[in-house]
Amino acid sequence: MNIFSYLQSGLSAIIPFVILLGILIFVHELGHFLVARWCGVRVEVFSLGFGKKLLKYKKGDTTYALSLIPLGGYVKMFGEQPGDNISEEDKKHSFTHKNVWQRIAVVIAGPLMNFFFAVLIFFAVALIGEDAKTPVVGDVAQNTPAYAAGFRSGDKIVSINETQVNTWEDLQRALSLKENHNLHIDVVVQREGSEETTKIATDAKAEPNPNVLSSYEYVANVDGLTPYSAGTTIGVLQGSPLAALGVQTGDSITSINGQKVAYWRQLEDTLAKQNSKEALTLEVLGMREGDKEAKPITVTLAPTESIKTYSMASLGFESSELYLSKVMDNSPAKAAGLHAMDRLVSINNVTLKKWEDVINNIKSFDGKNPVAVTVLRDGQNLNLNITPKMTTQMLPTGTEEKRYTIGIAPIANIAAPELMVVRSENLGQAFVRGVEKTWDVSVMTVMSFVRLFQAKISPKNIGGVISIGQAASETFKIGLTQFLQMMAIISVNLFILNLLPIPVLDGGHLVFYAIEVVKGAPLSMRKMELAQQVGLALLMSLMIFALFNDFTRILGL
Repeated sequence: MNIFSYLQSGLSAIIPFVILLGILIFVHELGHFLVARWCGVRVEVFSLGFGKKLLKYKKGDTTYALSLIPLGGYVKMFGEQPGDNISEEDKKHSFTHKNVWQRIAVVIAGPLMNFFFAVLIFFAVALIGEDAKTPVVGDVAQNTPAYAAGFRSGDKIVSINETQVNTWEDLQRALSLKENHNLHIDVVVQREGSEETTKIATDAKAEPNPNVLSSYEYVANVDGLTPYSAGTTIGVLQGSPLAALGVQTGDSITSINGQKVAYWRQLEDTLAKQNSKEALTLEVLGMREGDKEAKPITVTLAPTESIKTYSMASLGFESSELYLSKVMDNSPAKAAGLHAMDRLVSINNVTLKKWEDVINNIKSFDGKNPVAVTVLRDGQNLNLNITPKMTTQMLPTGTEEKRYTIGIAPIANIAAPELMVVRSENLGQAFVRGVEKTWDVSVMTVMSFVRLFQAKISPKNIGGVISIGQAASETFKIGLTQFLQMMAIISVNLFILNLLPIPVLDGGHLVFYAIEVVKGAPLSMRKMELAQQVGLALLMSLMIFALFNDFTRILGL
């Protein structure tokens, strides 16, 4: 995507961004405002945004304003500066002259409002209904412990150790461990296409939790047990029957003679059941020149003498995962002459079967001799020599890994996990769900700071206003529930961030008041001013760093 496209994307994100941030800022400042008024403090200004006031309205002692820069807000209270000259009569309305516990209440009210607002949002989402992954097992390879234990692709997990499982999240929670110990599990599954249940007993091996933001250090894992399945995105061989019908590499088969197919494992069996003496009708999802999104396409193959049975081989297609979707600019692959849609055949004379083989062979580069890569292009094998370069890759866990790469990406062939709508049955259940979700997100946010300091996740994951804008825009496009959930997550982040003990933030003020409680007297003006300056410098540095991360991610640096 070029810079112009990113600018367009940025402009389209403005409205959702302003809605999301405006509501969260209003909620935060409303907390300060309400508790200040409750404590008898005169509030002079309640502003959404900073800078020049675009709209303002005065009622009583307070001016309510909408200001130019929508990246924050503030509540200006009478007497909030310790050096202000205040008459005896006005001291009863002065923030500084309130007792320390009242000042603590006013300051902490903003972050707490963000926390309670997140509970309210998750409560509403629980009533509306939220998407969750079904507890259905994905592809189970025959050479895995999961297969040996008795799990099969498409099994629906009903319970684990007599605890009911409704979603894949429930399963993950049941397998989360605080300590490093193996776990015996009794799992009840419902086999695909059957209403009967099967009991599977097996041992799960304790392993470090791949989710570094979880407070659980370990998970009980059965190798091969996953919710993910290969999809139906295909690579079409040149000169094949499908190529003659106009089906292209990157298309996804969605039905065969009217029978829906969602997973790769379904294709061969479904094709084999079709009568080769009759026409074969395929529905595929694909993009053609001029399309902005994939569209359904129907093709019909007339029966021919050359095709005795319908199969992947006879129709001339295979999985797309060894076909290249992209060759990065200024990469070793680009310099060597690799093109998008090339099909990888072998590396150093090792035949490739899956994308993992590509990664492992490139990672094992010795740093000396170029890697011999064979690709299929226009029906001909092409041999190329490519010298990988050391790069830093961001892993899904948020950590960075240095390894050799050549600058290529595959045409992904992963089916979206099957989703279900989870809805609370009553208000009480919805409230409990709201509290649980808010607590879970709070723990994850705190753990993100802990892992940053432990260097277990990369500081490149820190995002700024651009990241928030993009998240707001993307979730806004998907639907109301997703947008509300993103708002709740950011509200929790504001709750945690504002409680950090950094002067300028609410947490910094709370530190000052905590010292005052212990000492019995406030810190000197000089010390507070110095701390405020240091805090402002830290906060500005963090904001600049977050913006730097946003721009480097956008520009692909």
